[in-house]
Amino acid sequence: MIYSRIHVHENDRILAACDEEIIGETFRGGGAKITVSELFYGGELISEEIFIERTKSVTIMNLVGNRVVGAAVREGLVAECNVIVIGGVKHAQTVIL
Repeated sequence: MIYSRIHVHENDRILAACDEEIIGETFRGGGAKITVSELFYGGELISEEIFIERTKSVTIMNLVGNRVVGAAVREGLVAECNVIVIGGVKHAQTVIL
């Protein structure tokens, strides 16, 4: 399952999503650090199919986790070359024009 939360900021709808099992964790590697904050990412637990559906209504995505980033890559929403790995966990951010 995937945690998903949509934040609204001015004209943007930001989809924050992460793999369920990494919520609350901090990852470090390659000079980078990311904390998968429950405040930002935690929200509703959803399936991969619902996650893909939600991507159609947002302007920005912030994704953490091998499963959720992998789904976004498979769907063509994120290019593999734009994925970074921090402490063994994939992370991607994208703006949808």
